[in-house]
Amino acid sequence: MRGWWRRAARALGLALLGWVGLSVLLVLMFRVVPVGGSMVMLERKVEAWRGGTSLDIRQDWRPWSQLSSQAKLAVIAAEDQRFPVHHGFDLVELRRAVTASLNGGDLRGASTLSQQTAKNLFLWTDRSWVRKGLEAWFTLLIEMLWPKQRILEVYLNIAEWDDGVFGLEAASRHYFGVSASQLSVVQASRLAAILPNPRGWSASRPGSHVLGRSAWIRRQMRNLGGPGYLDRL
Repeated sequence: MRGWWRRAARALGLALLGWVGLSVLLVLMFRVVPVGGSMVMLERKVEAWRGGTSLDIRQDWRPWSQLSSQAKLAVIAAEDQRFPVHHGFDLVELRRAVTASLNGGDLRGASTLSQQTAKNLFLWTDRSWVRKGLEAWFTLLIEMLWPKQRILEVYLNIAEWDDGVFGLEAASRHYFGVSASQLSVVQASRLAAILPNPRGWSASRPGSHVLGRSAWIRRQMRNLGGPGYLDRL
């Protein structure tokens, strides 16, 4: 019996070591290879299939130089203003979220762009502790192995913006009929505004909440100093 436990422990250790090695190799590969899909895209396809429908995924990779600086800044202003300085986890926002919850408010999200990139690329969307643990692991890996610019580049190319619409290029054409490099400040702020609920809100037909949120994002963009803030990446 003792020998069986040793063999089982050894097999488990080897499997864990292999998984760690594979995850590191995947992250290293996506440091340089354009990302043409993600696990969230696959999840949406499976959801549609299980519901008896089909879903066409629209996503066109665009390199950093072809992504609007206004969109880059808008997403940082909306989602993660300490993105250039944290190491994957924003402890300040996390403490604020926990404090607000303890004071009777809703437990709001405090996920950084790094965490969202890890989730969107490698994992799935539910809120289980297993997913959160894996998300933390992949967040650490991409923070160690990718520059900040690459994290934001991948995020902008795989973020969900509507049913079947992923990435800034597809979203720009879907909502405004322009390329990702041609977005105006207002258009960029509206795209950033709908990120918390991309399948429920519209950037081209915004309701009062989206309009108010996009105006707040533009104020934050100015407070950050405009596109020059991106030099910090």
